[in-house]
Amino acid sequence: MLTRYAHSVALLFAGLFAGFLTAVLVLELSLRSFDGAVYTQVRLVELDSLDKLAIATLLPALIATVVLVFRTFRTNTRWWTVGALALLVFVFGITIVVNLPINSDQLGWDVQSPPSDWADVRDRWQTAHALRTVAASVAFVALGLAALRPARNR
Repeated sequence: MLTRYAHSVALLFAGLFAGFLTAVLVLELSLRSFDGAVYTQVRLVELDSLDKLAIATLLPALIATVVLVFRTFRTNTRWWTVGALALLVFVFGITIVVNLPINSDQLGWDVQSPPSDWADVRDRWQTAHALRTVAASVAFVALGLAALRPARNR
């Protein structure tokens, strides 16, 4: 019963998180044709509350996936759950090392006069974000595949 619950929670929150990251990626990519003032304004709006949504979806996904790894460790589905956990930890790491420091820096940007290197900063953030979006999506797929396979002890 705990395994089923953990699987449901992990799948739900990993899916919500991957969907959230995908929506942000689409928004970010659509901003590429705009100037620094527009980009800065939208980023400041994003930074107002989207980090709360990221935390509210990634942390439950991580916790439930950790529980799932322990519950499935001696089954044939362990590699799917371990892989999903590794990908979610990778996402968390990229977020801490790349995205959050840039977010923090961008909070001080002025819409009327973005820094001269704003496009380089944008590109670094978007590249890291694209990596974590792909990793989160693959983690979601791995959790889905684990849920579809009947677990058998090895």
